[in-house]
Amino acid sequence: MKNMREIVLDTETTGLDPLRGDRLVEVGCVEVFNRMPTGQTFHRYINPQRDMPAEAFAVHGLSAEFLSTKPLFDEVVDDFLEFIGDAPLVIHNASFDISFINAELDRIKRAAIPRERLVDTLLLARRKHPGVSNRLDDLCSRYAIDNSHRTKHGALLDAELLAEVYVDLIGARQSQLILASESEEIRVGTNGDAPRRQRPAPLAPRVSEAEREAHRAFIATMGEKAIWNEYLAQPAAGPA
Repeated sequence: MKNMREIVLDTETTGLDPLRGDRLVEVGCVEVFNRMPTGQTFHRYINPQRDMPAEAFAVHGLSAEFLSTKPLFDEVVDDFLEFIGDAPLVIHNASFDISFINAELDRIKRAAIPRERLVDTLLLARRKHPGVSNRLDDLCSRYAIDNSHRTKHGALLDAELLAEVYVDLIGARQSQLILASESEEIRVGTNGDAPRRQRPAPLAPRVSEAEREAHRAFIATMGEKAIWNEYLAQPAAGPA
């Protein structure tokens, strides 16, 4: 597999519809390289320049007072775009988050993020686990990922959990374990010995022809019954 960089992303907002004035208040991103989290993250709180509805506050606990001291979106957008680069964006219910991000980009006359870049883990989960709930909490339980510290929604925390879910959802963790197991078997072997690698070409002999001739002369002085005579080179047998 060629090297692949992906960004797992989550947001928090003041509501459900950017077309009705709801705004972005938090964005969290986690870098994934070759389907495994690298530990590199991006996280910002954003001043929405409006009130915080009680329903939204109950979800994420971010008050208008707390957010009033945070930077505006246009003050963090360059850092955000630099971090995500041109990588695919892995998002749970991607249409929701990207609608808010693109609304903020449009507000400051910046280019929208194309939907072709999106990997929607909710759609992946529905295909893999049809007929059951596929909320992030449900997927954490299904894949035995500890989310006990998720008492409220938070963009970075949810992105970190989703990164772990994503690895399991696409089977990457199992593939890594299988490869590691196979590598260990090859390395250790059945008798505990490391495998011996063969040289592509044998090393050139270090014994000179003069030294060989001197050795043959010495063997000749030992008589015909000397055991060394058994090791003298014999002419190669011809075809039968």
